[in-house]
Amino acid sequence: MKSTEKTYQLVAKTIQGLEHVLAEELEALGAKNIEEQNRAVLFDGDRAMLYRANYHCRTAISILKPIAEFTANNEDELYREIGKIDWSKLMSVKDTLSVGATTFGNIFTHSKYASLKVKDAIVDQFREREGTRPDVDPRNPDLKIQIHMAQNKGKVLLDSSGEPLFKRGYKVKLTEAPINEVLAAGMLKLSGWNMDCDLIDPMCGSGTILIEAAMMAYNVAPGTYRTRFGFERWNDFDADLFAEIAEETYGDVCFEHKIIGGDLSEEAFSIATENIAQAFLSKKITVNLQDFFDHKPTSKGVIVMNPPYGERIQLNSMKTFYQKIGDKLKLDFSGFSAWIIGSDLAAMKFIGLRPERKIKLFNGPLECSFRKFSLYDGSKKDLYKNGKLDKK
Repeated sequence: MKSTEKTYQLVAKTIQGLEHVLAEELEALGAKNIEEQNRAVLFDGDRAMLYRANYHCRTAISILKPIAEFTANNEDELYREIGKIDWSKLMSVKDTLSVGATTFGNIFTHSKYASLKVKDAIVDQFREREGTRPDVDPRNPDLKIQIHMAQNKGKVLLDSSGEPLFKRGYKVKLTEAPINEVLAAGMLKLSGWNMDCDLIDPMCGSGTILIEAAMMAYNVAPGTYRTRFGFERWNDFDADLFAEIAEETYGDVCFEHKIIGGDLSEEAFSIATENIAQAFLSKKITVNLQDFFDHKPTSKGVIVMNPPYGERIQLNSMKTFYQKIGDKLKLDFSGFSAWIIGSDLAAMKFIGLRPERKIKLFNGPLECSFRKFSLYDGSKKDLYKNGKLDKK
């Protein structure tokens, strides 16, 4: 789909550690001038690309559109600069708004106060012009505004996503320690799983990794289940253009392997089953009520696992637990690649396998390590000798 519309720089927010994965997604969608930053990726695109990034990016949390830049050395200057923007072009007095702010430096040290000054400037502009003001709705606004202040340099951005993009819309219920959908998709992409073998999550919890894997394997866009995006409330929303983009597909569906999950908890098994059904993927995913330590694989594949951390699910001994995981992998999963995410780095050492890769990721506020373990048939020494493994 070619477009003659004006292009502008957009900002895709993501989880720290997934910047490169998101950049690759944006490049595949046709974005230009891509630049990776900390927890964000800058790229150029038009309105169609803004819609496309929201609908098709699996590892983006939100897509922001910058609309103004300014300099402000104090709260009064911030108020005046925001008042220079004609907000009637972006919303009506009947619409609702929310304002969030991030501040860096020693000029604006309280983000909540900065957001209040911005909100005051916007509603005061409407009150002066029309004698009434728009309401604030922090949960479900018509216009979601973000302010970024780095010392005295400010940016005004509109959040085109509305609710964060990890809220796909397929989760009916959650287990006690659910994993973020964006993080799950990012882990799958980082694992190098190319849908050319089975994918197993033997501690599947609410089923997020399984569902994200099936969406990738069967070419289901992450925006499929969403009921609304923020840009659908904008004055310039083009419903026909968005309908065309929602019909776009990227890649062919030729998955001939299995996506298998399990959990020893009856509650988790029930929740995962419900969430999978809500995503219309019941025939694409197999879930078993089964302890990982009883699982016997029938074919080779990739394991992506999010074991209980200990911070939110208490275990008698995290060290013993991880040691059992390592023993099970060595005993029954030769030939697999196993990726495990965890926040207890000391306990993870007791897996007893040398990780080939370590990637720092965040699951909510928890800093985690996502580690790859290759489970070879035979010893590494024999593999080097036979030329089946490159020595680096």
